[in-house]
Amino acid sequence: MSDPLPRVTPRPASVAAGDDAPAPGVIGIGLAAVLTFALAQGSWQWFATFIGVTLLAVLVAFQRRAAWTPDLRSAYLRGLVAYALVVGLCVAIALAPLLQRRAWLFPMPGTRAECGLMGRYEALQAKAALGGLAGSDGAAVAYAQEVQARKAVAECLAATTTLWLPVYGVGVAVLVGVVVWFRDRAGARRGGFGR
Repeated sequence: MSDPLPRVTPRPASVAAGDDAPAPGVIGIGLAAVLTFALAQGSWQWFATFIGVTLLAVLVAFQRRAAWTPDLRSAYLRGLVAYALVVGLCVAIALAPLLQRRAWLFPMPGTRAECGLMGRYEALQAKAALGGLAGSDGAAVAYAQEVQARKAVAECLAATTTLWLPVYGVGVAVLVGVVVWFRDRAGARRGGFGR
């Protein structure tokens, strides 16, 4: 007697579910970091540090990588590259305000002096803009000059910091990628892939 219904045989999965692609969180965090860069205007503020650290914490908490393999075109390597670059981007965003404000971390010897000159120029412009009012209230004029000078110096340093941030981000990404690759390789050789 023939069977009226055809038999359906399920295909065996070649890889475990979710092991063939990096976690979607990596993509979302990368986009959030890029938006932070794109929307940042003027001086780098300390809120950027909070954003960078928060994105980094979310990335580390919810990371998921495919099983280690030495194949250069594997899902593991694609995921590792994405993970390392996003970590580098988050660290660059977190460090930006500190790099802008601390000469010991980011010397910029010529730029810092030039930005100081820019501040002095803006102070002179603020005084010139007040014209005849400058003699009325010396304290107010001095305060306006100081505010304009600080703003000009901060924006000048922020622009230079932004130019150099990719160097810091790529450096962190390379370091993270190498460390994670060796750690995952060691875990795979021990028999248990540690995530």
